[in-house]
Amino acid sequence: MSTDINWLKYSSPQAFYPLAGSLIPWFACMAVALMGVGLYIGFFIAPTDFQQGEAYRIIFVHVPAAWMSMFLYVVMAVWAGIGMGLNARLSFMMAQAIAPTGAMFTFLALLTGAMWGKPTWGAWWVWDARLTSELILLFQYAGVMLLRTSIDDVRRADRASAVFALVGVVNVPIIYFSVQWWNTLHQGASVSMAAGSKMVSTMLTAMLLMTLAFWLYSIAVILARVRCVMVERESLPLWDEKAAVIQETVGAR
Repeated sequence: MSTDINWLKYSSPQAFYPLAGSLIPWFACMAVALMGVGLYIGFFIAPTDFQQGEAYRIIFVHVPAAWMSMFLYVVMAVWAGIGMGLNARLSFMMAQAIAPTGAMFTFLALLTGAMWGKPTWGAWWVWDARLTSELILLFQYAGVMLLRTSIDDVRRADRASAVFALVGVVNVPIIYFSVQWWNTLHQGASVSMAAGSKMVSTMLTAMLLMTLAFWLYSIAVILARVRCVMVERESLPLWDEKAAVIQETVGAR
């Protein structure tokens, strides 16, 4: 008896809807557990930084949020590109579902960066290259969402927002390499694939746990949001008649 799973069938919104619903609780529970452990290690076990004192502990939220803000934009652009290339409805839906979560992490990175900057730099905000490009990223997320809502035709909205997302992805490497390309107040990377980590092991452990927790949280929220997008689009005239399966699934729950 074959145990092979036909993953291609989940490219259909009708098949993906129940799968997403079954996965959400698992990702959500793991995210909460890892977040709790990461925050405990970061705030209570990791040693005090000899230069920044206790204020540095904000990095256990700030740095993972900043990483996720860039990572999610790239993932959103990839889904948008797949949607454009294959005319895949689910890909456009995934891109639409990712944008609000990416915007939230971008805002969180900017907010915690300001909280970190005040005791470290003496100012809540400076027009630093890293900060400015991160702020532009927030505007890009907002642009993707606003462009989609401003166009009534779903297919046109999908393609217009996809083009906007693909063009804007150029800002991600600018954010990442800004501290190397320009003379900025923002400190360089404490964790690098090439140079390794400059952090104490407990600090690094807390940061990686928080990053994984944010990643799992993003998956759970995006899956929940894409299910909402499917139900919302089911009521639109452009939705295929097969989408009635989703309505039947919702009614059975």
